[in-house]
Amino acid sequence: MGIRDIISAGLILIGVVFMLLAAIGLIRFPDFYIRNSASTKAAILGLGLILLGTGIYYNQILIFVELSAIFLFIFLINPLASHIVARAAFKTKVPFWKKTNLDDIKELEKKEKDKKKAD
Repeated sequence: MGIRDIISAGLILIGVVFMLLAAIGLIRFPDFYIRNSASTKAAILGLGLILLGTGIYYNQILIFVELSAIFLFIFLINPLASHIVARAAFKTKVPFWKKTNLDDIKELEKKEKDKKKAD
């Protein structure tokens, strides 16, 4: 086994650990919003490391470009989709965890009410 194989296996293994942490977060975290955030961040990092390890293993420019394109697409789409889903959950009043600090949201709602009254 060469150094390239070891580095590749290490990156893929670390990526799998992050994906496992994302899956555990989906089960263990207390509310929808925290689960959504944790799974998005850990899944992107895990996928990035897995793709990087795969690119290093094959050691070909074309494969690395293809893997980079896959990562770029996922890196751009995953947070956007997560934000849209979280915003829809907020609009439909999915409850927050009881220990969540909602001061910023209360201020935003107050500003929106004041704006509606002014119109």
